[in-house]
Amino acid sequence: MQIAKVIGRATSTVKHATLRGWKLLIVQPLDVHEKADGEPVLAIDDLGSGRGDHVLITSDGKYVRELMKSNQTPVRWAVIGIRD
Repeated sequence: MQIAKVIGRATSTVKHATLRGWKLLIVQPLDVHEKADGEPVLAIDDLGSGRGDHVLITSDGKYVRELMKSNQTPVRWAVIGIRD
């Protein structure tokens, strides 16, 4: 798990079938000093986070497969919480 900042949204007209109906966010992972930690990543979100929000993201494959109800999804990152 890692803290990240939502920096944008992604839109796709052609995508993997498991992505239908999911909100796609571009998030910037942050280090403990809230500085950028690597390149931005694409994450799915069903919590309603938006640009500027600090979120908790995970790359736990088992969790993502259970969340999406598919063992065939190409998704790696998912938003699992929004920081107050």
